[in-house]
Amino acid sequence: MNHTKLRQDFPILDQIVNDEPLIYLDNAATTQKPIPVLQAMDDYYHHNNANVHRGVHTLAERATTQYENARETTRRFINARETAEVLFTRGATTSLNWVAQSMGELVVHEGDEIVISYMEHHANIVPWQQLAKKKKATLKYIALTAEGELDLDDAKAQITEKTAIVALTHVSNVLGVINPIQELTAYAHQKGAIMVVDGAQATPHMPVDVQALDCDFYAFSGHKMCGPTGIGVLYGKRHWLEQMEPIEFGGEMINFVHLQDSTWSELPWKFEAGTPNMAGAIGLAAAIDYLENIGLSAIHDYEAELVAYVLPKLAAIDGVTIYGPTDPAKHTGVIAFNLDDVHPHDVATAMDMQGIAVRAGHHCAQPLLKYLDVSATARASFYFYNTKAEADAFIEAVYATKEFFQHGTI
Repeated sequence: MNHTKLRQDFPILDQIVNDEPLIYLDNAATTQKPIPVLQAMDDYYHHNNANVHRGVHTLAERATTQYENARETTRRFINARETAEVLFTRGATTSLNWVAQSMGELVVHEGDEIVISYMEHHANIVPWQQLAKKKKATLKYIALTAEGELDLDDAKAQITEKTAIVALTHVSNVLGVINPIQELTAYAHQKGAIMVVDGAQATPHMPVDVQALDCDFYAFSGHKMCGPTGIGVLYGKRHWLEQMEPIEFGGEMINFVHLQDSTWSELPWKFEAGTPNMAGAIGLAAAIDYLENIGLSAIHDYEAELVAYVLPKLAAIDGVTIYGPTDPAKHTGVIAFNLDDVHPHDVATAMDMQGIAVRAGHHCAQPLLKYLDVSATARASFYFYNTKAEADAFIEAVYATKEFFQHGTI
């Protein structure tokens, strides 16, 4: 990759933080936005700002065309069969809640099982907890191996004929592992269960084909893949979406409102109540175009190369514990770690003083951290615009942080 050219698209990266050049390694939380994405949204607001689907004037028609073109771009990006299967939401969290509240109402009954894993983000735990309580169902967790991967033998033990829904992350936001979703979907379907996938950490980093995965639902967010905040996607197979009831009600999602009852619009608009995030959808489409121009396979390969470069160096630092696979080939650009006798928040603060942005805390994965027997970790998450020079600076900063807390000097 031509990083000199690529980084010109991200002016936010060219700044000084605490008297040091910024090194942004918090990409699992949110990614930076390239100029083409910012320009696409700016152009919409400057030239085409109007509500969609409701007007016959020129601006409304332009806005509607852009909005629906964004849906087609998204359909192509994940290889959905049709645009009717692509719903725009506020983000992956909203998408997963929609499935839990609507699909869960249809298929989960008292005594049924919902199966998730210990590595899930809270957005793929709490909605299922609430559904299990409401329906008097059982929420079960798939165990992890010593390396932090899903224990596939335990997965097959947990998923039974009583299982109504299996909900798993495609890529862990803490452990950096890629789960075998296609294999697990096939097994869930054998048992008659529906497969729901949290793809927030996958779509920015690798090609995703929902038809090949054969999952029933797939959720992801725009802001983690160079797009704007406040826009996300829920993919669902048509036959499930047709059975589901909308979660939100109001304008646009209706066909006709009578005095005592209403009928719903066709897919996908049946679920998109109110004025949608038009600029967000247009920005997401621009982000997809940007990533596809680089190539998702190229992004995946480069991140694998970067992790293979940095992970052994980090592991070689005495006192560092890394969570997740030690084999770089099994690790995405997300690396959670701790430094002995130093709180992760102190590590992150010390790194920030050196111009390096990393995350510290439970990463919205408290059950996982309890499973790992830690209260928090530091987390460095790399993306395609990060360089090996930045990786070297990160390693040097970890050494310097260790030296500071041991001896009071950097």
